[in-house]
Formats: sequence, C-alpha cells, structure tokens
Amino acid sequence: METSNASAIIDFCLAPLNLTDRTDAEREVRRRLEHVIKTFQNKIPQPVSVDFNAMPPLVINEAAHGYE
Repeated sequence: METSNASAIIDFCLAPLNLTDRTDAEREVRRRLEHVIKTFQNKIPQPVSVDFNAMPPLVINEAAHGYE
C-alpha cells in the first residue's frame, strides 16, 4: 500500500476526533492504524475499494467511554 493512500484513509478516519497534531497519542493512533491497514492489505488477494462517504456516521459517547 502506498503511504499516501494509507495517510488519506487515516486522515479521513481521524478527522471527526479533532486530535491535536504531533502529540504522542496522535502519533500512536496513526502508527496503529497504518499497521492495521498494511496488515489487512497484505492478507487480501486484491485491493478492495471502500467508499467511506457511503457509511453512516458513528457517534462516540465519550461520557460512557472516557474523555481520553
């Protein structure tokens, strides 16, 4: 997987969370997501196209899950 494609997917997924750039937490989240994306792509025989815009929005209840 090209790094630019992984970065675009990660940026799209993290955008609603409004994480502060260049923090240890933000770097760790990006590292983990990049690992998941690369692992998934290595396991599938051919590329899969996913239209994230067609997915319903997900609202996280921070009060129930913590404000971290």
